[in-house]
Amino acid sequence: MMIDPHDPLELQVAKQAKIIDALMRRANRQKDVGPSAFRAFQSAIELQQQVMAQSRDLERATTELESVRYERERTRKSLVEALSSMEEGFALFTDGQLDLCNELFLNLLPDISGQVVPGLRISRFFALMSGSTYFTSSDRSLMQVAEALADSRDDGTITSVVVELCEDRWYQMSAQHTSRENVVLLLTEITAVVRRNRDEKETLIDRQEDYLQAVFQNMSSGICSFSADAEVMMHNGRFREILGLPVPLLEPGMQVQRLLDFMRARGLIKADDELKVETWRRELNTKGWLRKRVRDGSDRVLDIHANKLPDGGFLVELKDVTLEARTTEMLENRVMARTAELTRANDKLVKEYQEKAQVEEELRLAKERAEAAVSSKTRFLAAASHDLLQPINAAKLLISTLKETTRQTDLFDMMERLDGAFGSAEQLLHSLLDISRLESADPDAVSPTDVSLASMMSGIHGDQTLVAEKKNVKLDVVPCSAFVRSDPVYLLRSIQNLVVNAIQYTDAGGRVLVGCRPRGDKVILQVWDTGIGIARKDQARVFEEFARADNVPFGSGMGLGLSVVDRACRLLGHKLSVRSKPGVGSVFSIEMDRVESAQIPAEPVVLLPQSEDMSLDYIVMVIENDQDVLFGTTQWLEQWGASVLPARSTQEALDFVEDMGMPPDIILADYQLDGDDTGVEAIARIRAMTRTHVPAILITANRSESLREAGIQNDVSVMTKPVKLSRLRPLIDWKIRWQPTARSVGGGLGIPTKVAGDRPV
Repeated sequence: MMIDPHDPLELQVAKQAKIIDALMRRANRQKDVGPSAFRAFQSAIELQQQVMAQSRDLERATTELESVRYERERTRKSLVEALSSMEEGFALFTDGQLDLCNELFLNLLPDISGQVVPGLRISRFFALMSGSTYFTSSDRSLMQVAEALADSRDDGTITSVVVELCEDRWYQMSAQHTSRENVVLLLTEITAVVRRNRDEKETLIDRQEDYLQAVFQNMSSGICSFSADAEVMMHNGRFREILGLPVPLLEPGMQVQRLLDFMRARGLIKADDELKVETWRRELNTKGWLRKRVRDGSDRVLDIHANKLPDGGFLVELKDVTLEARTTEMLENRVMARTAELTRANDKLVKEYQEKAQVEEELRLAKERAEAAVSSKTRFLAAASHDLLQPINAAKLLISTLKETTRQTDLFDMMERLDGAFGSAEQLLHSLLDISRLESADPDAVSPTDVSLASMMSGIHGDQTLVAEKKNVKLDVVPCSAFVRSDPVYLLRSIQNLVVNAIQYTDAGGRVLVGCRPRGDKVILQVWDTGIGIARKDQARVFEEFARADNVPFGSGMGLGLSVVDRACRLLGHKLSVRSKPGVGSVFSIEMDRVESAQIPAEPVVLLPQSEDMSLDYIVMVIENDQDVLFGTTQWLEQWGASVLPARSTQEALDFVEDMGMPPDIILADYQLDGDDTGVEAIARIRAMTRTHVPAILITANRSESLREAGIQNDVSVMTKPVKLSRLRPLIDWKIRWQPTARSVGGGLGIPTKVAGDRPV
């Protein structure tokens, strides 16, 4: 199109007029009115009609524009009238230039009001305001407000500044971007608020001054402040009272030197103290504080505290500490006197201490001798156990032999009494040796291992049944197949002691029950009885050495059995407990760790019963270096029908086998022979010589775990001295009759192996 519809209407009309005029001139130049001319004329008419329509539209738009302009002026006038009625100064800056403002804003600073006109830049306005004669100050530079407005163009932050004008007028100027182009300035008068706050502040200061003055005057210390020129500024009454000065000498502006002259003339200070004043001032200027104690002419003691003030002056505080100084002096004299007394007492104590140290040294030596004696006793009992048990073992064998010999005679009752008395002595010796070994520091005192309760409880039943029957007490032992972690020797001894005590303190017709209770990963072995019971006050004491309950009959024991049980359980980590009621009975419990073990007992769980007339018709090799034990064992075995080969060493045993030309049915050997010779070596050499796995029993006073393990490895049963004859007979019979067929071990005499249960010919 030749006319741009976006152009103003006036421009469009002008363009149309020019086009119509050109068309008219072209039409006039035509010589004839042909079809082309007619078409041109029609086009001209159409264009004229369009021009007329555009003209009407232009007139209508012009009318609307005039109406808009009128409304705009009317609105602006209303805005100006509204701004004029505001109690705050208002100004609107568009694109950084003043657009409009009200009268209050315009006339706030009369000397620059002529320059505050539309188009004034905001930075120029702040510059004019700063240079106005009516402007006094502001809390910050007005140009910083312009910079803050430039930085806050997008976030609309309000920037405020307090402005002080002449005649004590105050305004708060607030500036904010209402859009990126527009900035609004508001001037709010805060004169009344500032004056009220100032009055309140002055009132508060006056009150604080009065309060401080009251405190100052009523202080117990004397206070006086001096200027940088050493002139009196202010003081309280206590300061004048302490120094005894007249009022005129403490008037503001009085020099310190005049005070000193007066005090020296009146004898209020000493000359040497006065000479120190300049030194004190230098010290005060250097440190900023001073602390001194002086005596005045009246023999008073004063504390002087001086502190430097920020303006170069200083504040002096005086305290009369005469009473305190005299008290301190008196206390010091008392302390000196007391110190002298303490020194004398200390000398006496030192002397007593030296005497005491000498006594303690003597006691220490006596204690060491006593401990050495106890240690010697312990070592003696531990080392001599073999020698102590050897005669006991021999005597038991001989007494047993005599019992069988006198069974059908009048001496049998006496022998039974002798056997019982000897059994009590044996039990006491066992307890003493057990306590000695448990008290020693020997790491092998106890040797925990996997222990089968089945064979142990079977042995208890076999050992104690006869004792229970003699007292007419029913003994029941409930079998248990569990394995526990314990020392087999001391666990057996502990159970034996509990069962023996239960039988001993249970009246005829009573009952003793031994059994085990599983409890998680624990096994609790219990010994129940229906005996005399133990009172609650005695239940802890009965585990002490040589201690017995109050209701125990006299002569019923030495009180060592439970002490052995307690010591063994503590070393093994077993929990030992007792529940008892006098006249009802007792329950002793040993709680042990349960273990899963595939270990097979070396001995049968239940040995074959033996009748009193059962014969031991076997060849028994006895190896024992003690002549009495060897004699007693030989007599005992021969009494039961055995053929005995008595030997005192390994070599003698080998000589017997070589002379006989065949292996014995079983070997009974002591462990410790003469010199380095041992029963284990003798058994091994006889087996090697005969190429036969001869059954063997090792009888020893050695209770170490290493020996027990050596017996297991060599298939040798181990019995401790003094040997229990009630178990020895069935054990001999079982090992010969019921052990698996003897195995050839190679070498030796070439004697054929025997069949279990048959005697070699």
